[in-house]
Amino acid sequence: MNKITAQEAQAFGKVGVLYGGRSAEREVSKMSGSGVLAALQSHGIDAHLFDTGERSLAELAAEKFDRVFIALHGRYGEDGSIQGALELLGIPYTGSGVMASAVGMDKITTKNLWVKAGLPTPGYAQLDAGSDLARVAAELGLPLMMKAPHEGSTIGITKVADAADMQAVYDATAALDDSVLAESFVSGREFTVAVLGGGATARALPVVEIVAPQGNYDYQNKYFTDDTQYFCPPQLDAAMQAEMQRLALAAYRAVGCEGWGRVDVLLRESDKQPFLLEVNTSPGMTSHSLVPMAARATGLSYEDLCVEILRAARLKLAKA
Repeated sequence: MNKITAQEAQAFGKVGVLYGGRSAEREVSKMSGSGVLAALQSHGIDAHLFDTGERSLAELAAEKFDRVFIALHGRYGEDGSIQGALELLGIPYTGSGVMASAVGMDKITTKNLWVKAGLPTPGYAQLDAGSDLARVAAELGLPLMMKAPHEGSTIGITKVADAADMQAVYDATAALDDSVLAESFVSGREFTVAVLGGGATARALPVVEIVAPQGNYDYQNKYFTDDTQYFCPPQLDAAMQAEMQRLALAAYRAVGCEGWGRVDVLLRESDKQPFLLEVNTSPGMTSHSLVPMAARATGLSYEDLCVEILRAARLKLAKA
């Protein structure tokens, strides 16, 4: 770990680490926030936890933070909600702004943007109560994936293998969200690419391959078991790794992300075609998380990664 100077630590001022929140990913966010807090404090930064699920915006304003590190995941933390509040309060914050956060949290809008940008993503359909589910199954093929488009951490995702199950899975998914995403199933290997920075200066970190038990990279296997294997660098030729990084940067920029993020990619087994799945604008920072893993492969420690992300904190709507 490269200790920052006392002057720089002091220049950050009073730093809030926003964590917890009210989403289905609250427990993961608490782990992320605790890790970030320890990392920042190890550099001598005056950092403090603030649980947005238990404390009000009035209390956030009263804390008089000079900047905040957003370690929230899911709704109310990764979807533009807290970003908008911070803009109104005038508190610089890490990560993407209001618009990019809202877009990135909506898998359907994200895919619409990617398609318009000519980027590869699995075929999909937006479902509502009036959708012809049999026709969707015929058009996308079976099996297909059904997803709650505003959830993260694989919450609300189901593989549908039989058309007879479409209605029941739709009903269960619709109970979690106001719309439902049906997506063609891509059989292949799973990768992720972390990105730091923004605009023309954004840079992709090394590719990480995820090998989960029985190919099931669910909530439990993401955060609470040691059965999932990660390979960084992966067993993949350099040209394909570079192509995944290129696609990840293009996907990140198309959404308007900045600060940091992570783009998930599937490599189809049949023809080695990469497909973009989703972008995460406030990725996990737990002991199992992928952005710190990719950063370590470049020699950037967890602690230094947190500082780099914090350095980029700013208000996005205010004029320079």
